[in-house]
Amino acid sequence: MGRIKALSKYILAIFMIVAGTMHFVNPNFFLKIMPPYLPLHKELVLVSGVCEVLLGVLLLIPKYSQRAAWGVMALLIAVFPANVYLYQNQDILPAPPIVHLLRLPLQGIFILWAFWHTKRP
Repeated sequence: MGRIKALSKYILAIFMIVAGTMHFVNPNFFLKIMPPYLPLHKELVLVSGVCEVLLGVLLLIPKYSQRAAWGVMALLIAVFPANVYLYQNQDILPAPPIVHLLRLPLQGIFILWAFWHTKRP
C-alpha cells in the first residue's frame, strides 16, 4: 500500500501544480466561473492558482505533505462555489449537462483523495 499511496500523492501533487498553473495560462476560464457575489475576481483567481501550485509542491516535501493535504482539502472546499455557479450557469462552458453535474461530486472525490494523504503512510 505504501507505493500506491506514494504514487497517489505524486499524482495529486502534479494535478494541483498543473491546475494552479492553468490559472495563469488561461485566467479567463476561471474568471468566467467566479460567482458574481465574490469580490476581486482576478485577484482570487491568481491567489487560488498560487495556492494550488504551492500546495502541490508542498505535497512532495515529506515534512509538509500532511499539512499540504489539509490545505488542498480547504482549497477545494473554498473553490466549490465556482463549480456550483458553473452548474447553475452551464452556458459559461458549453458541455452536456451531465458533465456539469459530475463536476460537483468529483470535487468531493478530490477532497477524499487529499484526506487520504493527511494520514501517515
